[in-house]
Amino acid sequence: MNKYLILIIEDDNTIRKFINASLTTQDYMVKEATTGKEGISLCMSYSPDVILLDLGLEDIDGIEVIKNIRNLSDVPIIVVSAREQDREKVEAFDMGADDYITKPFSVAELLARVRVAIRHSQKNKPKAIIKNNFDYKDLYIDFDKRKVTIKNEEIHLTPIEYDILSLLVRYHGKVLTHKFIAKEIWGSTLGGEIKSLRVFMATIRRKIEKEPANPEYIITEIGVGYKLNDEL
Repeated sequence: MNKYLILIIEDDNTIRKFINASLTTQDYMVKEATTGKEGISLCMSYSPDVILLDLGLEDIDGIEVIKNIRNLSDVPIIVVSAREQDREKVEAFDMGADDYITKPFSVAELLARVRVAIRHSQKNKPKAIIKNNFDYKDLYIDFDKRKVTIKNEEIHLTPIEYDILSLLVRYHGKVLTHKFIAKEIWGSTLGGEIKSLRVFMATIRRKIEKEPANPEYIITEIGVGYKLNDEL
């Protein structure tokens, strides 16, 4: 069975049900929203793999929906709209839409666009390293026991600190964006979580780094995120 979840944000009942039926016959999981605010809420709650968005919503314009979702998530957004003007399309892309389909559309084209969006999204996701333990220079982590040691000395980390460090370890050497880390740890990428992440990173560095101001293990990629150093 297909594991991918598609969120439809569409206020036209006939079109929404038609798209839903087309997706479910291909074994996609589907969530529906009839307003922009509901769509934003469902995006935060369910973390869909693709969003199909109508621009002409009754409560808020679809362009605003794109803008709000882009502050929360990098989920692929495919606009499905009757608006044909280039200005509308350019504005949607500028706000962060990934694709644009003009109504009326064929089912085959819609499904093809969804497959492409998922393929690109999966390709851009970092691949995790899954092991029972991690041993790198002086840093050792036993994932089964949730135990962290530096030079054979156990380091006490809070549950969230441990989860952040183990996430970096599992993607060793790869840059993880602030949004990616926040979503993995807290399930959300709101401003508060991003600020909390910086505080937790500073605390983790004080516990595992010889010189927290000049870290060896956790490297900051300015304006992007963090990675566990693979050049020691």
